Amino acid sequence: MEEENNKIKKKIILYILLIVVVIYIAYIIYLLIREPTDIFTIEEGKIYQEETDIGYVIRSEIVVQGENYKNGILQIKSEGERAAKDENIFRYYSSNEEALKQKIEDLDAKIQEVMRNDNSLNQPDMKLLEDQIDEKMENISKVKDVVTLTEYKKEINNLIMKKAQIAGDKSPKGSYLNQLIEERKGYESQLNSGAEYVTAPVSGIVSYKVDGLEEVLTPENFSALSKEYLESLNLKTGKIVATNDECGKIIDNFTCYIATISSSEEAKKAKIGQKVELRLSNNAEISAEITNIINEDDEDILMILKIEKQIEELINYRKISFDLIWWDDSGLKVPNQAIIAVDDLNYVVRNRAGYLSKILVKVVTKGEKYSIVDTYTTEELKELGFSNEDIVKYKKISLYDEILLNPDLDKVE
Repeated sequence: MEEENNKIKKKIILYILLIVVVIYIAYIIYLLIREPTDIFTIEEGKIYQEETDIGYVIRSEIVVQGENYKNGILQIKSEGERAAKDENIFRYYSSNEEALKQKIEDLDAKIQEVMRNDNSLNQPDMKLLEDQIDEKMENISKVKDVVTLTEYKKEINNLIMKKAQIAGDKSPKGSYLNQLIEERKGYESQLNSGAEYVTAPVSGIVSYKVDGLEEVLTPENFSALSKEYLESLNLKTGKIVATNDECGKIIDNFTCYIATISSSEEAKKAKIGQKVELRLSNNAEISAEITNIINEDDEDILMILKIEKQIEELINYRKISFDLIWWDDSGLKVPNQAIIAVDDLNYVVRNRAGYLSKILVKVVTKGEKYSIVDTYTTEELKELGFSNEDIVKYKKISLYDEILLNPDLDKVE
């Protein structure tokens, strides 16, 4: 009988435990279902004070143009490539270049045909040249850059001519082959003598995107800039400057400027020499310095931003959209709506398995929607007037804590 009573007692205890567990689980589910968006999990994060602005790209540029600009350009240095001072960057086509090239091409075909039909040309030096030609021909199929492709073709032609000259000296058909070679040299000489080469006046980045604003939007012309003037240029944001086939230019590869107009509070408080960050269209973040500030009116501020990186990225454009980052900070990131200010102190409400507690936090940096918070040190708490007993009881916020949004401190112990 006693044993049976013990079994009944154990069953009752077990049922009670099961009921408690079920009630607890149901309560947790109720909390989650009731207002799931009212809870925020603290994580490491970054906040910015930023704005999206429109900028006009200003560079130190020198336009270079020769006399035969109507003939069209053959690029020696490709777009965005760097050139040294006095280095050839492009040349103009000769007036009769196409005809001369066709004659040279026809002669090359004849020279190749003569060498192909001459069985006496099997010397080791000829085989070496053939191997070099085959190697160049194999590599040329992988080249996409126009300038590199032109250089490869020139090297192949030189090897073929070297092979032909050897053949002309050793082949029984040498007199005819030499005649073809000499004729080819004559046409090539006419081609080269009629070409006009243009060199770089200074070292810098080569570009063929000339838009006529090179002598207008310059670092020497900042004082003449205004919102009205910049808007009068009627430039389209993000439009790529078209390639010019009559001239090129050399761009300072060390420094570039962006003129922008802002009406934000940060712009109104900006100082010359202030450091900021720019986020470009390729998502690269680069440092910039405010070098000039022009107060347009009570609302608009015209600023000149100096940058020294990603200059090649901006060659294609004259007017861009970018993010201006005034400051950033990282740490424990919480929504501003989770922070309650009481007597110059800031609190959040932590939720641990339904148990709510008020946590004092130090707001390190406050952004528009989020803040970076931290815990107070013992020395800081003493300076705030906390007693030793309060300091011992001080609860600290930590990573992955769950906090309430829009908390009511009156309902928290």
